[in-house]
Amino acid sequence: MKYKILFYSLLTFASFFFLFTQFDCKTEPEKKEMNQEEMIKRGAYLVHFGGCNDCHTPKVYGPHGPMDDTTRILSGHPSNEVITAVPTEFLGPGKWAAVTNGHFTAWAGPWGISFTKNLTPDEPTGIGTWTEEIFIKAMRTGKQMGFGRDLLPPMPWFNVGALSDEDLKSVFAYLKSLKPIHNQVPEPIPPDSIYKIK
Repeated sequence: MKYKILFYSLLTFASFFFLFTQFDCKTEPEKKEMNQEEMIKRGAYLVHFGGCNDCHTPKVYGPHGPMDDTTRILSGHPSNEVITAVPTEFLGPGKWAAVTNGHFTAWAGPWGISFTKNLTPDEPTGIGTWTEEIFIKAMRTGKQMGFGRDLLPPMPWFNVGALSDEDLKSVFAYLKSLKPIHNQVPEPIPPDSIYKIK
């Protein structure tokens, strides 16, 4: 009887030992690295969910108001758009914080006038010369190319910068997959110059 109990005890122990050594007991599944196609798909999802087209894509007007101009996706403020006088009487404490143009690509507020960037991979006018590292650094620091001037409102760089490296790489892969659109966006206009625009 004593040997029988010992035998079954050892058998039970051996069975548990075998089970624990043969199966991975991790609570999270192991992450598989995405291929380029998967990254582009994930990046497209994040760009659309994040509303990047709201400001970076010029608009056309239909029966229900402004809609994305699908021929100029994420190409930024149109270079041929005339900058009109900003209604500065609406801006200030206790008033409006910002006003925008009809494309939602130019924004005026206490920071001056900002123009949304061309996010297509056009080399001279978009992000064609940017690397993944430059893009991530710009989103994390709020600086043009990661070291230049501040990224101005309404760009929510602090929210975008909170994405994981993997998500930011996916966004960048998607942007680089777009059709390059040549569109030179103007430089920001400082606050003291808003009043000079006629």
